[in-house]
Amino acid sequence: MMKATFQPLMIVLLMVCASLSGCILASDDEAEVNVTAVFDYSPKNDIRTGDSVQMDASSSLPQDGSLTYSWDCDGDGATDKTGQKVSCSWELEGTYSVTLTVVSGSKSSSQTKDVTVSEAPVGSPTAEITQYTDEEDCLYEEIDNTRDIILWICAMDKDPGSDREIQDTRDIMLDAYDTEAGGEDQYITEYNWDLDLLVDSDGDGNTENDADLTGESVEWKDVAPGEYQINLSVTNSAGKMDGDKIKVYVSFYGHWSDTDWEIASGNSNDPEEIQFDVPVVYDKDQGNTIRKVEVILIYPQIDDDCQDITPGEGNNCRNKIDIYAYNEEDEEARNTTETPLDGREHGDCDDDNDCLQLLLSSYMFTETESTFGDGEWVIAIHNEKVNDQKIESFVIILHYK
Repeated sequence: MMKATFQPLMIVLLMVCASLSGCILASDDEAEVNVTAVFDYSPKNDIRTGDSVQMDASSSLPQDGSLTYSWDCDGDGATDKTGQKVSCSWELEGTYSVTLTVVSGSKSSSQTKDVTVSEAPVGSPTAEITQYTDEEDCLYEEIDNTRDIILWICAMDKDPGSDREIQDTRDIMLDAYDTEAGGEDQYITEYNWDLDLLVDSDGDGNTENDADLTGESVEWKDVAPGEYQINLSVTNSAGKMDGDKIKVYVSFYGHWSDTDWEIASGNSNDPEEIQFDVPVVYDKDQGNTIRKVEVILIYPQIDDDCQDITPGEGNNCRNKIDIYAYNEEDEEARNTTETPLDGREHGDCDDDNDCLQLLLSSYMFTETESTFGDGEWVIAIHNEKVNDQKIESFVIILHYK
């Protein structure tokens, strides 16, 4: 009797339950959604101190927005970060237990993974020489340069009676304050300046790391006109090294002038000359090559105190002075004798003066059968006329850039 009564009752209950929304036959514990912590991280390999590692818990369950996320990045039991996606980093090498804990309602779940962190490689320094130029050349023309060090020696008041040899030099400041050490914990321990890249003065087999000067900022003294390539070598506190090279161009402008300056008389067989000693460097191996030599002579066309001593045979008071250039072997390389009197108007020449220019291009200083080589040249003011002749000014320019 009881069995027959129970079966119809159960059928009725099932039918009623099916028609009612939310009817649960399972227990309360079975009805709660499972909470599962799941995370991944990237990168997984070659993690170094200071690296930022991305932690991602988006695969944790449930994914209905009910979870809260907390992260223990270093295994000390304390929460370091919160959120579904975070980043962790470590300052010391070692293996760290990273734990994700997710919570939904009264349920929580955790997952732990070990992350191995290696010591970051020591950063190498970056050597950098500060580039700069003189703002203007000796004639107050602006210098346009963005790569090298370009400087001028301006000898604007040379004495034609006692100073006819170009021995002028200048001091050059070299700075490396833009050099980077290679990391926050690093610092530069050595700044070595090599001023001659062909000479291995310390005998270590490297011609570009000699310590001709040392320090972050140094003064390179008594630099003659020329083109130079120098190298800065730096070493940081971890022993890492780097170098930087730069070109240094030093050009020269020499101006001789005197109100009482004149050249004595001469003749074609025995001309009078005033000579100037000019050092010229053209060394391709060393990277020191002059670009050109420019000479400018200005003198009055007629001297006020000239007397025509041979009347009727031309005007001997019409001045004519020339420029001659001789190489180290005393060979005549070039002169201005073929420049006509009415063509001596170089630059902004006054009507009462002759303004004469002589150019010596760089190819003339190479060493071939048809050229003249470099070395100690002589530039001469040359007079073949029988009258003494006044000189207004004389200029020698050595262009190395």
